[in-house]
Amino acid sequence: MNLITILVALFIGLFVLVKLAERFSKPVSNEQYGKYSKWIIILLCIFLAFRVFEEFF
Repeated sequence: MNLITILVALFIGLFVLVKLAERFSKPVSNEQYGKYSKWIIILLCIFLAFRVFEEFF
C-alpha cells in the first residue's frame, strides 16, 4: 500500500511540474539545444565510465 501511495504522489508531482514548465518556460533556440545536448552526452559518458570502473574494480 505504501508503494502505491508513493507512486501516485510522484506521478501527481511530475504532472504538476510538467504543466508548470510548459506554461512558464522560455523558448529555447537551436543553439542552446545543441549546447545542452553536448553537455548531456559528456555527462552520460562520464557516468558510464564511473559505473564500469565501479563494477570491475
